[in-house]
Amino acid sequence: MNIPFVKHTLANGLDVIVHEDHGCPIVAVNIWYHVGSKNERPGRTGFAHLFEHLMFEGSQHTNQGYFYPLQQAGAELNGSTNADRTNYWEVVPSSALDLALWMESDRMGHLLPALTREKFENQRDVVLNERRQNYENRPYGMVGMATMEALYPVDHPYSWMTIGRIKDLQAAELDEVRSFFKTFYGPANASLTIAGDVEVDKVLEMAEHYFEEISGGPAPPAVEVEGPLICDERRLLIEDRVELPRLYLAWHSPQLFGPGDAELDLLSDVLSNGKASRLYRTLVHELRLATDVSVVQSSRELSGVFQIVATAAPGHTLRELDDVISIELERVSADELTTDELHRSLVQIETNFACQLETVGGFGGKSDQLNGYNVVVNDPGYFETDLSRYRNATSATIARISRDHLSDRQRIAVSVVPIGATKLALPDSVVAEVS
Repeated sequence: MNIPFVKHTLANGLDVIVHEDHGCPIVAVNIWYHVGSKNERPGRTGFAHLFEHLMFEGSQHTNQGYFYPLQQAGAELNGSTNADRTNYWEVVPSSALDLALWMESDRMGHLLPALTREKFENQRDVVLNERRQNYENRPYGMVGMATMEALYPVDHPYSWMTIGRIKDLQAAELDEVRSFFKTFYGPANASLTIAGDVEVDKVLEMAEHYFEEISGGPAPPAVEVEGPLICDERRLLIEDRVELPRLYLAWHSPQLFGPGDAELDLLSDVLSNGKASRLYRTLVHELRLATDVSVVQSSRELSGVFQIVATAAPGHTLRELDDVISIELERVSADELTTDELHRSLVQIETNFACQLETVGGFGGKSDQLNGYNVVVNDPGYFETDLSRYRNATSATIARISRDHLSDRQRIAVSVVPIGATKLALPDSVVAEVS
């Protein structure tokens, strides 16, 4: 399941990856900057996500904004930020590739002359409003912040959410934001993938034409943290404007591509993917204790988080859900997964891999996959190596990893209950304080 590609590094350090796919007359332009919220510091959080907004506001030679010129050319475009990286992408007609590359190069090399105080303050207000809408005023919206602050030490770069803390955003100065851009958004800290109806040699010439003149220093040093991370069990309580109580369980887990990461990803599928999955079958179908349940292994560069989320059915408490979940995890740790369960989950994961490669652009498409592997492991062609991690997993290795990581004594348990219904929470839960 490999994708043919050519990788070339420009003199300024920018990686350029090209993949030819002549199935449709379109081209995907995808750029990853190796910067996310983990590259911020306590007291100045939210900068990476703020720049996701600012980089759509126009640069020195196209100061009217980023969307209009590309959409006039028939493009689709978007961007996103997480703890580890920021990405931007466009899918354009082949005839508009020059425009897309020129605009990407202009905001990489010439954003700061167009970054005015008015733009900065306006987009900061937009981000603060986004935080209010998506976190503070959304049902169950503050759980992620409470979980990360409890799971990680206060100075760990995963202890805050990508959206940032209110007081940090309000205190940010324009000069600090400019300095953040100079440090992290240079060509040596970026990876550009161009995939679709193109010819490799011509595209490499275009990339050199638009990007090689952009100056910049070396890539910033990688973020280092002390490990391994271990926490004692903490039980937190959030009263919220919700109708049903919901239980969130979180554990430290292996980092992206680390030993045990694939095993826990497979386990998450066994536990909650589909009506025949263990937790769905038990909690929702048989016992009718829950209305829904989900499990995910969130793999990130510095460390992962394994999380189980279940919503109690009317008339039931979160303790009832927790008891059943604990029993199922004990069974997994005792090496009770069946061959059929593992095979079904492996087939599902292989199918997901294949489906992502059906498109050249967008989130998860071929251009995004090539960039992701290049940024994290310096190998755009990591597909088969990645898949082999899953194919080599066994019931015994999953049991061992579960015993190592998924103990009740090393978890964060957050009970979210309707206001005034604290009796539905796990016993001994304390009120969560979120910044």
